[in-house]
Amino acid sequence: MPADIENIYALIAGDMDRVNACIRDRLHSEVVLINQIGHYIINSGGKRLRPVLHLLCARALAYDGTQHIDIAAIIEFIHTATLLHDDVVDASELRRGQETANNVWGNEASVLVGDFLYSRAFQMMVDVGSMRVMDILAEATNTIAEGEVRQLLNVHDPDTTEERYLEVIRGKTAKLFESAARLAAVLAGRPGAEEAALAAFGIHLGTAFQLVDDVLDYSASAADTGKNVGDDLAEGKPTLPLIHALARGTPGQRALLRRAIETGGRNAIDDVLAAIESTGALDYTARFAREEAARAREALAAVPASPYKDALLDLTEFAVARNY
Repeated sequence: MPADIENIYALIAGDMDRVNACIRDRLHSEVVLINQIGHYIINSGGKRLRPVLHLLCARALAYDGTQHIDIAAIIEFIHTATLLHDDVVDASELRRGQETANNVWGNEASVLVGDFLYSRAFQMMVDVGSMRVMDILAEATNTIAEGEVRQLLNVHDPDTTEERYLEVIRGKTAKLFESAARLAAVLAGRPGAEEAALAAFGIHLGTAFQLVDDVLDYSASAADTGKNVGDDLAEGKPTLPLIHALARGTPGQRALLRRAIETGGRNAIDDVLAAIESTGALDYTARFAREEAARAREALAAVPASPYKDALLDLTEFAVARNY
């Protein structure tokens, strides 16, 4: 990890150790295959960014209890369940530089273990004993599912608009960031205005994070991202770089991009990359991500100064400067 993100993680190292211990404990099942797949994906090198966000927000708001550990683990379980299901829907073969669980164990096992992680997360929510926490996380999982269905409706559709695409990523990606930050304010008993500010921070950070993923899909190597370049195109997903290139390209480029989205695959990847480059689509998307990160930083104005607030501000920089 880059030095700046290492410093962020170091600030909450003790909390993260406890979260990881909680994850290992609550992941356990008498069914061996659940243990195998659960440990495989949980230990596959993810950044744990959503739990980290929750822990940093809780500490920035001077929360001094222990339930932030359980909620951070719940958030990671929900996120991991979505990854297992996403990889099946997308027929993905590579994630974080290793084979996807569905490629190793098959689609059926991956879907069912994803279901186990969702249900275990809800068991843990009951243990937390807060209807407010349950309400926020139940709404989040519902919104994530709606975002996934919205994305499915956009697949192979070259007429997908920027507005429709932003609805997708604010649901399927940014919503869990929003919930992670909001829940810290709930635990700390902060007033409604601060809760709303933390929620805004999370949703803008999550949107920025996904937009950078869109850029990296067309600009980074598999060694950096653990995915193949052009995976979104191969799946027929019209992400923001493609949407912008379609709007700004020449008639020939627009015809090429429409065909590429409609058919999927990587057969035209070089021509697609050239169209994206010539229309400034990656710069446009990266600028959009920086604007979202700036909005996230503005939302932190009400949070008192502390090393944890500084780390949250650094997290917005990491989200847009990373190459993986």
